[in-house]
Amino acid sequence: MAADNQHETVAFLSDPGTHGIADKVDIIETHISRIFLAGDRAWKMKREVKLPYVDFSTPELRLESCRREVELNSLTASDLYLAAHPITQGADGALQFDGEGILVDGVVEMRRFEQDCLLDRTALAGGLTPEMMDETARKIEHFHRIAPIDRTKSGSARMADVLDINEAGFAQSRVFDQGELQRFHGAMRAALAKHAELLNRRSQAGRVRRCHGDLHLRNICLLDGEPHLFDCIEFNDEIATVDVLYDLAFLLMDLWRRGFADLANLVMNRYFDQMDDEGGFPLLPFFMAVRAAVRAHVLATQAAGEGAQAGETIKEARSYFRLANSLLSRHRPRLVAIGGFSGSGKTTIAERLAPHLGAPPGARIIESDRIRKAMHGVSAETRLPQEAYLPEVSLKVYCEMAVRADLILAGGGTVVANAVFERLEDRAMIEDVATGNDISFRGVWLTAEADVLSRRVAARKGGSSDATVEILAQQLDRMAGAVEWDPVDVEGPPDAIVASVLEALERGGR
Repeated sequence: MAADNQHETVAFLSDPGTHGIADKVDIIETHISRIFLAGDRAWKMKREVKLPYVDFSTPELRLESCRREVELNSLTASDLYLAAHPITQGADGALQFDGEGILVDGVVEMRRFEQDCLLDRTALAGGLTPEMMDETARKIEHFHRIAPIDRTKSGSARMADVLDINEAGFAQSRVFDQGELQRFHGAMRAALAKHAELLNRRSQAGRVRRCHGDLHLRNICLLDGEPHLFDCIEFNDEIATVDVLYDLAFLLMDLWRRGFADLANLVMNRYFDQMDDEGGFPLLPFFMAVRAAVRAHVLATQAAGEGAQAGETIKEARSYFRLANSLLSRHRPRLVAIGGFSGSGKTTIAERLAPHLGAPPGARIIESDRIRKAMHGVSAETRLPQEAYLPEVSLKVYCEMAVRADLILAGGGTVVANAVFERLEDRAMIEDVATGNDISFRGVWLTAEADVLSRRVAARKGGSSDATVEILAQQLDRMAGAVEWDPVDVEGPPDAIVASVLEALERGGR
């Protein structure tokens, strides 16, 4: 068998006897690989291709890429990626795994899982949950922390390279006319110029790392109930070496486009809660726009080879293109503060409100409970001792909220500040942040009868709040004077309360 002929390799991997099974081997084809589903295993081989961004033209290159795939994906899915194997040809012409004969190909051995475990399938079935996406955000944040730092190129230069690739990709398609492409490319370059200084600071600070590179819903799967990131870009380090927020942005864009704005906002907020990267928040709409543009030109190019069957692909390409354009639109920053006693539902309202405010993926939620827990080095769900709630500690929490909000607002982002805000000084502190940035402020005070609040606090399980009925009583006793923020009654369904808050915001801010 010639070293550059894969027909026999395909036949070898397609044969049930190779895998010791009786059932038919199913095959999944992509533009650069084939996956053979056999029993409880999946065997992934690289196609013999040589493209501008990937070279699989020899058996040696393909085997090396298989080994690299196992190495990189083991960081996030070690129980999914089992081994890389050479496929060799013996003197009798037969192929085998790990033999002593001539190398003819390479293959990745993986644990097989049902396609319904992929999060894009879960999304189509309506099965995505906040808990699932919360854990996904934690997995991404952990992976980004351990990913190798790269400072060989400036952050702005790396994004300029991506825009160059996008422009070349669009030039090969006939889906979009030259006028709209010219306007679009101009808007992209203007956005890059606007963010260039921040991008460069981030690369110097170690925010550019060897990331996943292809982090959308289809490349996250549920194994034993846990989300696993898999199928990262292993064949081109340049493509996968990006700002960590650009890596995250693919998932945010994917969720947003599918109509899961609430989950995109949740993933973003949980990631930022852990990563402490507030200064990069204003980059997300631009990064999401670039990700949407990548999908648009890839689909447009794909449509060119589909002939009369290209209608749906063209429609999808245009959908991504419209999304990319909309993500480049300017949004005025604003600050909304949600206050109220424990049990008033501040966190629920803040989380439902945030996707409606600011540029996608919505507002950053600065939450006092999560900041307090982070200050003490524990998870949001861990209960703190009484000393963690002394006045001097609470003052530090509110000061930290103001610092984070100021950082985001100064970069053009929108913030929802979530805390009790029972003291006039705390309310004044958060308002001053808006005044200092010359932006709109709106304070919302959630109200309910004391007995309603008590019942809610007593019934609460889990979450980031440590409030008890006794703590609520202390809040009520300490409260002096009227709150000047907009009152919103919370004795109703959350969606109706959010609608009331949005109506209050529409009336303008101070």
